[in-house]
Amino acid sequence: MKNYLLYLVFLIAFHAYSQKQKDTLQNKELDEVVITGTLKEISKDDSPVNIDIIAPKLFQKTATPNLFEATSLVNGVKPQINCNVCNTGDIHINGMEGPYTLILIDGMPIVSGLSSVYGLMGIPSSMIERLEIAKGPAGALYGSESMGGTINLITKNPALAPKFYFDYYATSYLENNLDVSTKIKLGKKADWLVGANAFWYDKVADINNDGFTDITLQKRVSAFNKINFTRKNNKEASIAARYVYEDRWGGQTTWDKEFRGGDSIYGESIFTNRAELIAKYQWPLREKIVT
Repeated sequence: MKNYLLYLVFLIAFHAYSQKQKDTLQNKELDEVVITGTLKEISKDDSPVNIDIIAPKLFQKTATPNLFEATSLVNGVKPQINCNVCNTGDIHINGMEGPYTLILIDGMPIVSGLSSVYGLMGIPSSMIERLEIAKGPAGALYGSESMGGTINLITKNPALAPKFYFDYYATSYLENNLDVSTKIKLGKKADWLVGANAFWYDKVADINNDGFTDITLQKRVSAFNKINFTRKNNKEASIAARYVYEDRWGGQTTWDKEFRGGDSIYGESIFTNRAELIAKYQWPLREKIVT
């Protein structure tokens, strides 16, 4: 009888401890920080705009090769391919056309007609903290381009990123994708996170022998790096740079680069060679002002 009572007491104590740990975990999830809706970090519960969050673990466990397709995991968000020849598209939110969806990296807008594609491709998943998606015109805080909604890609604090990350996958069509990143300590007051992505597919596929490519040929190299500076009172200061090179095309199998810009042989070609610089600085004032 005595052993039975001791066993019962142990079960009650273990259940109470488990429930406490569960409540603590739920509280941490509720306190998740979002910045898309108000341009400053607040808790998700206090945000006046409904925010959906995609964590890296979610799209790593699903069959999504890139962030562009990972957005389909959120209700009301639909990545859509507009050109099956060159494989470019945009993201529709609640039925609004792609030009009304604004893409941001760490709160800074990506200004480009193809921002839905290039803004969500080419950054290693190890460098991504989360995706914040605000649906509807409440995101008009950023201007008319966000009338459909906003997608904010938040990168990791270099100090909290993994020391080294390597990921490679290939398909039966010989599509190759490589993600690699590392972090470096720059003295006592700076941390540097640098990564690169490469996607390579240059084999013409024409299974039905109609003289037209079945899969868009793509060669993409993207480099992203971010430096965080340690300041007094945890004030923010960071600078990030990104470089994207891509050459993609599709169309008649006899098409070559020399036909770019002409109409003698049909082909859709997109060539990108661009660099971006993103900087953030929090002013040493009582109010939180970030530029």
